[in-house]
Amino acid sequence: MAEARPRFSGLLRALPDDEERSYALAGLNDLLTDLSSTALPEAVADPPSEDLSPYLRNYVAAMVEQAAHLKGVAPPEWVADVEPLEEPRFVTPLAGLRLHLLAASPVPFRRRNIFVDSAVGDRV
Repeated sequence: MAEARPRFSGLLRALPDDEERSYALAGLNDLLTDLSSTALPEAVADPPSEDLSPYLRNYVAAMVEQAAHLKGVAPPEWVADVEPLEEPRFVTPLAGLRLHLLAASPVPFRRRNIFVDSAVGDRV
């Protein structure tokens, strides 16, 4: 999948656009799911821009880390350079779901203080 690295970079560039963000995140999910264990490290070698918000940098890092774990490869070094969020972020404003999200979030997301109900490869 030689086009995977430019596709990854293009999806990262679309993240700051509020109208495109959900599509870009879905595209990242699809890309990371479809990549083989040999193609993943090359595709995600370039880190997200420093211009991305800390939340989005952490979200991408968690997605990449989760994909690497699922494929049995080491994540790129740049994921360790992304400082976790200081305050927890939940993907829903519904307080009643927070306990569920605290338990259900995949480890790479929890480590980054992001609480989601699905991970790489899942669709909601």
